[in-house]
Amino acid sequence: MSITEQIEDLIERRASDFEISKLFKTHISDYKNSLLELFERNQGKDFLVIHTKTLDSIISQMYKTVLRRMFGNYLPMRSNIPIAFIALGSYGREQLCVHSDIDLMIVYEKNDGYNTSAIIEKFLYLAWDAGLKLGHRVHDVNDLLGASREDITIKTAMMESRLIIGSPFTWSATQNRLTTIRHDNPKSFIMAKIEEADIRRRKFPFSMQPNIKEGVGGLRDSQLLYWLAKTIYGVNSLKELSGELFSEEQYREYRIALELLFRVRSALHLISNKQQDQLVLDYMPRIAQMLGFSDERKLVSRLLEAQWRINNFTQIYVKKMARPYLNDPTQITALRAGRIQKGFYQVEETLYASYNIPTPPIDTLLELLVNLEDCQWNFDSSVLFHFTYTLIKHPLRVKTYTLLRKLFERQHFYVIVKLFYDAGILHHLIGAFKKVLHLPQFDGYHHYPVDLHSIKCIEALEHIKDPYVEALYNPLSSADKLLLKASILLHDTGKGRKQDHSEVGAKLIVPFLKNLKLPTHQFERGAMLVRHHVLMSNVAYRENLYNEKTLYQFMSKIKTPENLTLLYILTYADINGVGSGTYTSFGANLLHELYEAALEIASQNDRITDAIKRENKEKRLNHDPEFIQLSKIEQKKILSIESNLFFFKHTPSAIINISKEAFQCQTFTYQLDIEGGLVIHIFRRIPLNLGYLLGKLSYLDVASMDIFTLFDGIKYFKIEFLQRPLDGTMEQIQIIVEEAFDMTKKLNLPKPVIKPNEITIDCDHSIHYAQLNLTTTNQRGLLAYFVQCFDEAQINIATAKIHTNKNIARDHFLIEKQNRMCDNAREIIDKLVGE
Repeated sequence: MSITEQIEDLIERRASDFEISKLFKTHISDYKNSLLELFERNQGKDFLVIHTKTLDSIISQMYKTVLRRMFGNYLPMRSNIPIAFIALGSYGREQLCVHSDIDLMIVYEKNDGYNTSAIIEKFLYLAWDAGLKLGHRVHDVNDLLGASREDITIKTAMMESRLIIGSPFTWSATQNRLTTIRHDNPKSFIMAKIEEADIRRRKFPFSMQPNIKEGVGGLRDSQLLYWLAKTIYGVNSLKELSGELFSEEQYREYRIALELLFRVRSALHLISNKQQDQLVLDYMPRIAQMLGFSDERKLVSRLLEAQWRINNFTQIYVKKMARPYLNDPTQITALRAGRIQKGFYQVEETLYASYNIPTPPIDTLLELLVNLEDCQWNFDSSVLFHFTYTLIKHPLRVKTYTLLRKLFERQHFYVIVKLFYDAGILHHLIGAFKKVLHLPQFDGYHHYPVDLHSIKCIEALEHIKDPYVEALYNPLSSADKLLLKASILLHDTGKGRKQDHSEVGAKLIVPFLKNLKLPTHQFERGAMLVRHHVLMSNVAYRENLYNEKTLYQFMSKIKTPENLTLLYILTYADINGVGSGTYTSFGANLLHELYEAALEIASQNDRITDAIKRENKEKRLNHDPEFIQLSKIEQKKILSIESNLFFFKHTPSAIINISKEAFQCQTFTYQLDIEGGLVIHIFRRIPLNLGYLLGKLSYLDVASMDIFTLFDGIKYFKIEFLQRPLDGTMEQIQIIVEEAFDMTKKLNLPKPVIKPNEITIDCDHSIHYAQLNLTTTNQRGLLAYFVQCFDEAQINIATAKIHTNKNIARDHFLIEKQNRMCDNAREIIDKLVGE
């Protein structure tokens, strides 16, 4: 029995409202349970249309039921009842997703013959009781214009109206009002929608976990196109402008991209069972399977490409449609005065173009850029239009590479390479990008896909915020700057293959440098920079920077001080291109220390021993004015500090300041510094319960830890954390530090899971120190557990370097050789793994 027959049966039996709403609720629930099966048969826009039509039928059935209940057998013609049920928003566009609100507008006309308010009220109660997720508005037809002026969101929704059921006369009256609304101050509406979109796009930028609805290139961008097309041209579908505003092929590519967004968003709603619009990692494997992709990486790559396409299309044609409303007479005068060549104009630092001229070939466009003043240009969407649809023939001409080289030589190259990316021609001009176009990087580190990350690295290079790195970059020759830009831009183009991406990238950059006509000796340097672009950060974060063996191995790959400087700058740009907050003061200090130490190694013809390095540091101390002012006893105490590592890790000024603090220590003192991440400095004569301290603060990630024995039985601890503590928690941290001097306090630390092969001990590290290396899955409280084990075994830690990447902890401990520690290495490992 159909639902219509079941309802009629209930009405004949005079069933209660509850029974009827229960029937509808069951019907809706059964329909929702069938959606996955429906999605398997029909995806994309087809699925959304079928879903929309099903909801139309449910709403229509509810309205008919209300009329039947109210009028009984004396049911008037629905066309005579002055009520119209109108779909709005995505529901009106027939793009309603599974868990989105059903935007419904009920319009009525006052008529003494019908109690319209009672009909509408009964309908709404039935819909709510049946579980429909309605977002509704009720308006007298004469109030529509006033309502549209209350809020731009209301006006926007009304522009996407579609009749579901009701009086055609009321709908006709409504359409007349909607036409008036469309013509009501269109300029204000268009400007407001564009500004609204700009704010939204800044809030939801490109991401490897994209927001399908609100993000750049998302459904909201496509809706913006429709809203403006509806306002300006009065069309009911964007397709109506195909062949006029844009070509059939351009529209087809846009629609293919939009179709994928519809598919992904519907799948997201179905598997999350909620209004979920961001494609997070947890959902990717299931959705890839549902949509027929071999893996989630291919899914996201296609999705990023689709969003790029929609963003490109939207930027170009929103501006083309809206230009008559955005321009004013004074700007037209300025454009004419700033004419560069036929169809191209500059106003201050923005470049504009005419949409009406034929698109020039690529060499003409590149020549246009070369002839511009070297500054931070803004490129209007009209310029983007010509770069998007320019003709590029392969292989590229010698002239094209000559022009590209001149662009690489510019101080402000980022805006140009970003224009190439936005226009979709980057991989046509630099073939190495073909394999990494829209390629996601799910490594727990990178924020952007490969191509966008590479461009962000160029931006970081041109906006260096580290004064030390900037001082190294500015004096470089123009040839070295060009090589550096090319290396930075192409450093990750070897990704997406089975081989080591650094080795592949080193091969890819050489042909490009040849085409740019760089000197032959630069080919090898460029290949070296790409081959070793992760080397410096790996050594800085994972190795002991004060081990001469480490430094010599590092420099054996880099060869020269000049190469070292270029690699340092490249590393800075690479880290900053990952995303905001990745380049921390802690990381900056490590890279700086490595650069200085490696530079010292590179400048020596003979190997530098620890003894010579210590002697050099003491000489610098003895000539320091602040050191000279200390008493002879204090000077002697400082020079008596046994740890060479203490001297290597600190400047003369830092050595003096630390020693002065130690001179004042009676039992213990400490300082808390929260610039960047939390740093705890502790000086103590009495024992410190370090395992307790670290265990209590295990909610913060430790970056590094130094422990030095100074003089007079005083030890100095410096513990650096990656995060700043939350506001209002500093007092609690102070209490924890003070409690850590109570040696009776114990914590039941969770035992981390560590395998024997994840720990190694290098007893040949140096005369005084052994190095213990740990590589294991990152686990909360890992460092606290290790320190507690070391305390129980009476092993002294000199320094610890803590590094986590891709959820893998790579920790290194320098431990003092004592108590026949190296003879008992196996026992130490067994204790740490709990065997």
